[in-house]
Amino acid sequence: MRHIGTVSRGIRLPVVSKDADLVDIVCTELLKASKSERDLFDFRDGDIVGVTESLLARVQGNYATLEDIAEDTRRLVPEGDVSLIFPILSRNRFGQILKGIIGGVRGKVHILLSYPADEVGNLVIEPRNYYLRAGMLSADLFGEKEYEEVFGRYIHPFTGVDYVKYYREMDPGRVEIHFGNNPLDALKFADTVIVASIHARFLHREILEKAGAKVVSIDQFCTAPRRDGMGYNPEFGLLGSNYTNDGTLKLFPRDSGKFAKELQEELFVRTGKKIEVLVYGDGAFKDPVCGIWELADPVVSPGFTDGLLGMPKEIKLKYIADNAGDKSPEEAVREAIRMKGEMDRFSHSTLGTTPRRLTDLVGSLCDLTSGSGDKGTPVVHISGYFDSYLDE
Repeated sequence: MRHIGTVSRGIRLPVVSKDADLVDIVCTELLKASKSERDLFDFRDGDIVGVTESLLARVQGNYATLEDIAEDTRRLVPEGDVSLIFPILSRNRFGQILKGIIGGVRGKVHILLSYPADEVGNLVIEPRNYYLRAGMLSADLFGEKEYEEVFGRYIHPFTGVDYVKYYREMDPGRVEIHFGNNPLDALKFADTVIVASIHARFLHREILEKAGAKVVSIDQFCTAPRRDGMGYNPEFGLLGSNYTNDGTLKLFPRDSGKFAKELQEELFVRTGKKIEVLVYGDGAFKDPVCGIWELADPVVSPGFTDGLLGMPKEIKLKYIADNAGDKSPEEAVREAIRMKGEMDRFSHSTLGTTPRRLTDLVGSLCDLTSGSGDKGTPVVHISGYFDSYLDE
């Protein structure tokens, strides 16, 4: 009898550089790992290989400079003042983007911060403080002076940064900070609005455009090369970018789906198995201590093979076992699994199986396995993910 279900393995790789043959490197290191005396494993049809987005972006040389961002800002944004709404509070995820935008705006930059937290849960006001003192505010929209008088300053507990001060002091003469949760509040400061939100960007754009604003979002910056060596992403622009150094950002990789397909084909040549592949970034999970969502990328997976489309179709094993009726729990479970191809996904048999996309689930598993530190495992091999209790 089979005793092990899903297994996720981080695969160590050498440090790769620009223009490396990543398909060959990943295949070679996977095969070496499978034959390792310490951790032998076999490849099977239905296995999954995840490759972190940062690895693909590095091989592509997909980097943009602050001047690239400033140049795009001058191209996309008319002269005069600009409102910039709902950025996340982050030095590595948004700080560099903001520096580049400020460098290209020719008037003032009015930054509208959502409160008590940004889109992914970084606080700008401590929740208890907010609920106890919010009644002292003059209005739902307020400035930095009132923010400090009512709530005091807030220092991020993990980074030790006062993000309100950090963003304003990038250019104290031209940057003003405001607090509000209605995107239309941006129009009180300027007719041109840069939407810096990630997951709600389409909604915010639509609301502002219907109000007559000139709107541009950060996924419209750096979408095409305008000089040799410039990083760009035609789909996501600056979304998914990350700090590289004080003058440069790494962008989300391009052509991730094409890479995933090429890697799948080469893995089939070398292993004879149909292995699914995805490129993954941030996982879609929330830290229960600080309340911050990990997902600062626009998607968990920017590219994947066809076998990872859609959502899992599974029964809720414990529900079936607890409601077996005249059958034994074992018999009821086995019968339900055999019949699941005919079941309605809204039936009681699926109760509690939260509907999530396969790429979000698998990409999150990959992100948790590889981490973002010094494990040196930017490739993840997953076996048994699609198996059920009946599979031997």
